[in-house]
Amino acid sequence: MKKIGVILSGCGFLDGAEIQEAVLTLLAIERAGAEAVCLAPDIVQHHVVNHLTGEIAAGETRNVLVESARIARGTITDLKLACIDELDALVLPGGYGAAKNLSDFAFRGADCKVNPDVKAAVQACFVAGKPLGFICIAPVIAARVLGSKAGELTIGNDPETARTLEAMGAHHIDCPVWNTVVSSEGAIVSTPAWMLGPSVGEVSRGIEKLVGDIVALL
Repeated sequence: MKKIGVILSGCGFLDGAEIQEAVLTLLAIERAGAEAVCLAPDIVQHHVVNHLTGEIAAGETRNVLVESARIARGTITDLKLACIDELDALVLPGGYGAAKNLSDFAFRGADCKVNPDVKAAVQACFVAGKPLGFICIAPVIAARVLGSKAGELTIGNDPETARTLEAMGAHHIDCPVWNTVVSSEGAIVSTPAWMLGPSVGEVSRGIEKLVGDIVALL
């Protein structure tokens, strides 16, 4: 059975992984006949957000690996300890955690830095020709790590974020929520998901297609 790594960034779209995107990814991988391997860096979240009020919870701290374990039902590995060579592909769901914890894109834009372990995992898969999937805002990580080698990516149709992707060397493609963009530069697939919405059903269609495209590339 093919193994597809899923890098999570916490639990909750405002400060971690977008839960619906993460769960839909795990479901799509299982339905495609592959095994999902959940991973997350063992780091402190940038901050904690109260998802009821949208306000930052001052003085509160959480750990990305511990929070991601909520989504993975406890079956998750510290990304630093993971053997990427044993994976056949890698997928990064979105949520602000991708832009706050896995990288600092939310604060530095095109000048962002990517967590070293996330960067190493993406680079290792790319060099080995293994498929990579980026959902929602996560394509910014592909653009920052791979630059022009990322080729075509999508974050939906937001002009400002699209310009930032281009500034990092990638080529942005407008894409509806139900569809994907497969890069001509390598086995890289992206879909806009909750960058566009408007419903979990529509988001599900795009994520299922992304996983299907990745499996077809294996």
